[in-house]
Amino acid sequence: MKRIKVKEEYCIGCRLCEIYCFVQHSKSKKLIKAFRDEGLKPVPRLFVEENGSFSFAVQCRHCEDAPCLEACFTGAMHRDENGAILCDENQCVGCWMCVMVCPLGVIRTNRKDRRIVSKCDLCEGEPVCVKNCPNEALTYE
Repeated sequence: MKRIKVKEEYCIGCRLCEIYCFVQHSKSKKLIKAFRDEGLKPVPRLFVEENGSFSFAVQCRHCEDAPCLEACFTGAMHRDENGAILCDENQCVGCWMCVMVCPLGVIRTNRKDRRIVSKCDLCEGEPVCVKNCPNEALTYE
């Protein structure tokens, strides 16, 4: 299965990955409209960790032995045919067990609808965070 890999030595902490992810998961898919015109904004499905000059993007690793799959009693968290772990928002009841058991802390509550969770879905095709990283700190392999 293809996964997003991070080259920490190339990340400059510009957060463009967060911005493009946010826009990709907005209603309008347009930068200005997503920030100004949409009420509650979607949560970026990755975030940049920083410590001084050291920074890197963190997102779901779509683990082989994923604790979130085991913890989800409704089946909302599931693995698709490509091996990606996705959340079916229609099945999610907001118990947040997946949030509690994720070893990376990358599953978050969705601000749009606090009842559901939000996590990296690898977009369709090449993830937008990878496509728009100016330093190629993110790769999809």
